[in-house]
Amino acid sequence: MASATTSGAPAKAGRAGNSTWTVILCWITVLLEGYDLVVLGAIIPTLLKTHHLGMTAGDATTIATLSLVGVAIGAVCVGPLADRLGRRRLLIGSVVLFSLFTIVVPLANSVAMFAALRLIAGLGLGACMPVSLTMMAEHMPASRRARASTLTMTGYHTGAVITSLLALQVTDNWEILFYLLGVVGLVVAAVQWFKLPESEAFVRAKQDGDRRVPFTELLKPAYLRAGIGIWIASFMGLLLVYGLNTWLPKLMNDAGYPVPTAVTQLLVLNIGGVVGLVVGGFVADRRGIKGTTMVWFAVSVVMLGCLSIKMESDLLLNVIVFFTGVFVFSAMVLVYAYVTSFYPASVRSTALGSASGIGRIGSIVGPSITGALVASGIGHPWGFYFFAAVAVCGFLAVLTLPRTAAGGRTEVVEPAA
Repeated sequence: MASATTSGAPAKAGRAGNSTWTVILCWITVLLEGYDLVVLGAIIPTLLKTHHLGMTAGDATTIATLSLVGVAIGAVCVGPLADRLGRRRLLIGSVVLFSLFTIVVPLANSVAMFAALRLIAGLGLGACMPVSLTMMAEHMPASRRARASTLTMTGYHTGAVITSLLALQVTDNWEILFYLLGVVGLVVAAVQWFKLPESEAFVRAKQDGDRRVPFTELLKPAYLRAGIGIWIASFMGLLLVYGLNTWLPKLMNDAGYPVPTAVTQLLVLNIGGVVGLVVGGFVADRRGIKGTTMVWFAVSVVMLGCLSIKMESDLLLNVIVFFTGVFVFSAMVLVYAYVTSFYPASVRSTALGSASGIGRIGSIVGPSITGALVASGIGHPWGFYFFAAVAVCGFLAVLTLPRTAAGGRTEVVEPAA
């Protein structure tokens, strides 16, 4: 069994105890990103109400956009570095970067500095998810890689729920949310330094001299077809995730549902998302990732189309919203699972980072287009027509993906032990 020493700390890959630490620490890292996803939205009403730094609604929109831009850049740039320098040190460095700059956000003395700190924190944050997913996949048998991705992403939604609950408690003391995130992140990084092993697949690729890491490697014939399909599917998937999470309550309210019902749908949607992540990974490991992802996008089209219809039954509405969360959110993550299955270890992190980074563009476009539809007074039903069309594009993108992994490896579909 290969082992490696990284930055002065021993990392014995492949042992059961170390694999347990990998699962725990990668899940917590993704939880931190989920926490950060919601934290700005949770405090913007308070920042505007108190005129913090003279902030306007336009300033808040700029800050939110720059945060996502930083995340996208971080996701794209970390891949080649992780494939060259190792997953472990890049993950720890990324957690430290976003934690330090998150702690100082409340100390900003201008809107411009606030935005700059969020941009830099986003660079570190964007790097965390693709590296965490890569490490989780490489510490699991090939027959469990879909579950590795989907179960890791349950941390994302858990973090978002934690932020929402904390935000209700701290009210005007919003600074606590940033201090807590930053301190916890640094504690996690310290534990990672001592407990997180390097990926055995990376160590093996390094020993074999198989370390082709430039982004241009993904443009070669062996990878190009899959790459284009993955980038489009990732873009569409994150457009749906962010678009729905941002505008679902407003779309429901525009449809004539009372505000409490509309807000409740967001909770139902995310509960469905957690269930879908667990079920989707389980099914994909047994039936094949590509086929499962296609089915998930196809059902998403139907569910989103149904939401365009005003329903008289609250029970029926909750069922439709729940299954929308089940299929939409896990369809996006199954795209990541395909990446970890298709690409060899030498370029896996680069591929996953590119998918995540390009997908982040969708996370910016989705809320913007939906917001424009809402502002035009046609959010319902056209917002859901738009989302359904996006899901169709995601389905078609996955349809183009090869079933055979790069290098002639066949996608694993046999039952896991």
